[in-house]
Amino acid sequence: MPALLGSLIAVLLLAAFVPVAAAAEAVVVASKIDTEGALLGNMIVALLEARGVAVDNRLQLGPTNIVRGAILAGQIDLYPEYTGNGALFFHDETAPAWKDHARGWETVKRLDREANHLIWLTPAPANNTWTIAVRRDLAEHEALKSMDDLAAYLARGGHFKLAASAEFVESPSALPAFEATYGFRLSDGQLLTLSGGNTAATLRAAAERMSGVNAAMAYGTDGALAALGLVALADDKGAQIVYAPAPVVRETVLQQHPQITEALEPVFASLSLETLQRLNAAIAVEGEDARSVAVSYLRSQRMLP
Repeated sequence: MPALLGSLIAVLLLAAFVPVAAAAEAVVVASKIDTEGALLGNMIVALLEARGVAVDNRLQLGPTNIVRGAILAGQIDLYPEYTGNGALFFHDETAPAWKDHARGWETVKRLDREANHLIWLTPAPANNTWTIAVRRDLAEHEALKSMDDLAAYLARGGHFKLAASAEFVESPSALPAFEATYGFRLSDGQLLTLSGGNTAATLRAAAERMSGVNAAMAYGTDGALAALGLVALADDKGAQIVYAPAPVVRETVLQQHPQITEALEPVFASLSLETLQRLNAAIAVEGEDARSVAVSYLRSQRMLP
């Protein structure tokens, strides 16, 4: 082999090897493909980078099954997940612990560490689960803050019409669970069932008073709620599983980078339901870049310089 050719091959091999070695040392951060996944993932990336941790950015990798499979396979190291998905991961949907914020986190933290050496850090004090949202004018006029308040309003004959998907209306874990827990029953005339409806359609129907609609199925941290003037009612009796967002990290990675806990726990502790709604709205409704929204929030909380 000519010396020049041998030297060229050695250089090319070295060039190919160095990025692989660097990538292997970086913490691989991923997120789900939705708006909140992008928001939380960008917060994690920005906080780790600010502390000198090398990051391999795999944000918005895919839906739950893809991201979960990737961390179990060791292809990613850290991503934001929801405590309530532990019921799905461990095939334990009927356990009452999942309907309690603290107990759900303690349960999934224990199960995932024992089975998969995955560590769940402290979750946000928010719940991205099924909820019923009412128009703000109705909420203020009738002092509606919770599902108990709604049940009392319905009992006294208040006007109510809910826009929802067929799944929400029919699934035992959705509207029927609310009805059973809070002691009310909606008639067909109080429902506008949208074929294939998602929360974007139901929230818009309530905001625009479509066919007399003044309430909508929603997710708790949906960014469109505040933007469209809707209020999510609190599920104080736990009709629904709690889905609190929390960072999940491989145990060996956390041992190598213990500063991850210190970096992430304060920001997740600051993410109330209203805060997540506002930040999600900035991305999904106002069209702002997810990283810009994440960094701006962290700076406002003095978590980044």
